[in-house]
Amino acid sequence: QVQLVESGGGLVQAGGSLRLSCAASGRTFSNYAMGWFRQAPGKEREFVAAIGWSGGSTNYADSVKGRFTISRDNAKNTVYLQMNSLKPEDTAVYYCAAVRTWTLPVLEKMWDYWGQGTQVTVSS
Repeated sequence: QVQLVESGGGLVQAGGSLRLSCAASGRTFSNYAMGWFRQAPGKEREFVAAIGWSGGSTNYADSVKGRFTISRDNAKNTVYLQMNSLKPEDTAVYYCAAVRTWTLPVLEKMWDYWGQGTQVTVSS
């Protein structure tokens, strides 16, 4: 089992920045690809970004490319999502996810472990 706890959400004005953190416990963190998903009210949960076990590979949704950066610190068992130039359409609950794989899946069903989520609200 892998336990994931997100933090860092909040209310920010459009154009601002936030950094989300996800602390993992329970298994060897460096064996897992890590990802971020988000779910806006009334919408399906969608892929945001993912990072490979070593941090050497990343993948982003087109909607956040160039604005968001995913990173990880295996010594701290933590993955981060730096979000810059935030837009009102980025408002959602952001979830951290983990899966033991060499790939960076974008499909929600491919991920095995999930955190409880953290709310991000971007005001216009």
